[in-house]
Amino acid sequence: MTQNEIDTGSELLLCNLADGVATLTLNNPERRNALSGDLPQALGRMLAQLDEDPRARVLVLTGAGGAFCAGGDISSMGAALGDGAQPDPDAMTRRLRQAQDDIALRLARLSKPSIAALPGAAAGAGMSLALACDLRISGQSGYLLPAFGGIGLSGDFGGSWLLTRLIGPARAKEVYFTNRRIMSDEAQALGLVNRVVADADVVGEAQALAAQIAGFAPMALRYMKENIDRAGDVDLRHALDFEADRMIRTLLSADHREGARAFAEKRKPEFGGR
Repeated sequence: MTQNEIDTGSELLLCNLADGVATLTLNNPERRNALSGDLPQALGRMLAQLDEDPRARVLVLTGAGGAFCAGGDISSMGAALGDGAQPDPDAMTRRLRQAQDDIALRLARLSKPSIAALPGAAAGAGMSLALACDLRISGQSGYLLPAFGGIGLSGDFGGSWLLTRLIGPARAKEVYFTNRRIMSDEAQALGLVNRVVADADVVGEAQALAAQIAGFAPMALRYMKENIDRAGDVDLRHALDFEADRMIRTLLSADHREGARAFAEKRKPEFGGR
């Protein structure tokens, strides 16, 4: 296994790249990996960088110290959005929108599959980031918590939209209105996490699944993700049109030719991303 440590520009974010799997680790365990300091900027930069890096075929996002992400740092959230000046609602809204675009939107629209590995709490904006990933693997101690209601906030980073897409509006409203903690077993029953494993195995399981996915053709994976993400926004006619276009693109690719040869020769294909 070939491993590369990638400099993220921040001690609060670690990046490792091994055999097609990029692992981003939020590294602020003293604050349960809250989005504070230069972590949000570093995370946004790395998501953009990895999206363009052909070596990274699948992304794993996790947190250090037994937590995934506690969301925004309450002690500094207002000051950060206010840029240290008198509160200016319009300017604060612009800054929050930019941060959401750089992180939550970029993560959800990543051109390659993403997996959230939840060793513990995914709360507030941290819950939103977990839901923005394509798949989620949780430890037994992992849980999802909106957290906003407990501190008089309405929510950000796309959590309300993402949760509604996954479990429907009535259940999403109940979770947000009651600020209810969704433990790992219930999260799996609701379809919010794909697998529940022992806490110590969370990152390893996520990386193993990522490595399995990384063995498939990147173009096919990208178009699969696009097709499924689009399914909730278009009717069947338009979905069929998009599927036909993407199917022909992959049919004419070098990776499909390699896959067809490997199938005929009864061997594992070696996809090159073309």
